[in-house]
Formats: sequence, structure tokens, C-alpha cells
Amino acid sequence: MMIRRIAWTAITLFPLFVWGGLWRLRRDFRQPNLRLPTQMAESPAYRSQSGNPVFANGETLQTPVPGTLARRKHAFHYSASDADRKRAGEELLNPVPPNEANLAEGKRLFETYCLPCHGNLGKGDGPLIPTFPNPPNFHSDRLKLLKDGEIFHTITLGRGKMGSFASQVDWEDRWRIIHHIRYLQMKEESVSP
Repeated sequence: MMIRRIAWTAITLFPLFVWGGLWRLRRDFRQPNLRLPTQMAESPAYRSQSGNPVFANGETLQTPVPGTLARRKHAFHYSASDADRKRAGEELLNPVPPNEANLAEGKRLFETYCLPCHGNLGKGDGPLIPTFPNPPNFHSDRLKLLKDGEIFHTITLGRGKMGSFASQVDWEDRWRIIHHIRYLQMKEESVSP
């Protein structure tokens, strides 16, 4: 009888002990894991504006090597002057091939960034025109004679009332927009008598 009572007590208490042990080992997932060794988890990094005894000039933030460009950035050595716009027209060639995918993307970008002022067909009649002076018509003889590099220069640095779109439109995407502008000009020429 005593053995039976001990067995029933053990059978009853064993699940409670297991449950209690698991409860004790439970983890709060809102807390970070225990990290050992902590020296490897937290490096002694210097703040960019703080002093640093490792470098000869004592500064943490070092000047980049001359000629260094940030990733996905391109050198653009032109000012906003008309002379540099003409020089950009001579020196810059469109590196993006005018394939179907680039033309479709150029159209999408044109509709996003250019259509509000220049209009759907590039005639300078966009929906913002009642509040702003008319922008140039892409179908005018003057704009048809512009080289791709000059248009790229204008998109990059702006001109007249048009601001710079360099921060909104990537380098390659500006060239895609130029392909769409050329497509609109060719389409207009084929329609006009």
C-alpha cells in the first residue's frame, strides 16, 4: 500500500515538476539573448566626428582618396553655365541602349517627373501650366537640335524655371527619359505633314 501511494504521488507530482522546470526555463522573446563573450559582440568603434589615435591626423572620418566616387555615382564635371551645357552635349553620349524595356521605363519616368510641366506629348502643356510659365516644347526646332548630352545636363542641373532632378532620377534613368523624348519627337515628325 505504501508503495502504491508513493507511485501515485510520483505520477502526480512528476508532471508538475516537469511543468515547473519548463516554466523556469521559459524565455521572454522581447529580451535579447545572453551574449558570451561580450567583447566580441560590441566592437570599440569610434564615432565619425571623434578623435582617433590610430591615424596620423587624429581624425576618425578620413578624407577619401582623390578621384573616389560613391557607389552608383558618376563623375559630372560640368557647371550650370551655357558653355558647359554645350560641352556636355559634345562629350556625353547616351550609354543606355534604346531597347523596348528602356523605352518603356523611360516613358514611365517621363510620366512621373516630366509630364506635370511638359505634358503627355512633350508640347509644354502639362497640367501645372496654368500656374507656371510654359516650359519648352520638345517639338520646337531648337529642342530637336539639342544633343542628348545637353538634355542630360539640363535634367541633371536644371535650367531656367526647371530645377535639378539629379537627386530624384538616377543616372541611367535620365538617359532613358531622353530616349522617350526622342521617341516623342520622332512620333511627332511622322504624324506632321
